[in-house]
Amino acid sequence: MNSAKKAGHVRENHGVLARVEKKTLIWIAERLPLWINSDHLSLLGLTAMVVAGGAFWAARLHPAALLLVAIALAVNWFGDSLDGTVARVRNHQRPRYGFYVDHVIDVVGAFFLFSGMALSPYMSPVVALVLLVAYLMLCAETYLATHSRGVFRLSLFRIGPTELRILLSIGALFLLYKPMVVIAGTRLLLFDVGGVVAIVSMFFALFVSTVRNTLALYRAEPLPHTKPVAREVKQWTNARRHAV
Repeated sequence: MNSAKKAGHVRENHGVLARVEKKTLIWIAERLPLWINSDHLSLLGLTAMVVAGGAFWAARLHPAALLLVAIALAVNWFGDSLDGTVARVRNHQRPRYGFYVDHVIDVVGAFFLFSGMALSPYMSPVVALVLLVAYLMLCAETYLATHSRGVFRLSLFRIGPTELRILLSIGALFLLYKPMVVIAGTRLLLFDVGGVVAIVSMFFALFVSTVRNTLALYRAEPLPHTKPVAREVKQWTNARRHAV
């Protein structure tokens, strides 16, 4: 039994790169030095996300810091994606601890990343704030769905965390070439446009996931028939009368 099942849920990842990623992570985990454990990798992932946010901020002084964003996101993938794989390969699973710590780190890391974007010259603070709110709302729905339905979905519309890191890395590097775009004759920050697209996508994903999970739970827990309930209420009322 894998750690996800022990924790009371199963993991689903239908991202474009999911199969290749899984094989790659297992290959790395089997060759990783034994003195490196899952906690080290989790801490590495969080540190890398803090560095990515700091690099966005530093880019206001030195645009070349955007190169560090791409490197930090790659390191974040290594730590964040590999920590659970190492635990499973070595049979060192701590399901509830791992699930809790991993996703607290994700939320904290997102805060630093989006804060760095807000403090950079490449994204408006309002867009970064709404993006963070949309991300946290989507996370909350995902975690509630995991608890309620026993399925932890890491991807939606074939896009998962790894694909998002790649898209963000490409975007950060593209800023070195063209930080502004022209839409309908108006010059806009490239990351503002990308941020708005991401916000709309997240809220759409939130809506779709909420409807799907609500309907599934509604069908799984149907309301009892009204007639038996009415009969039970009548019997209870009669019993109260006789008691008096």
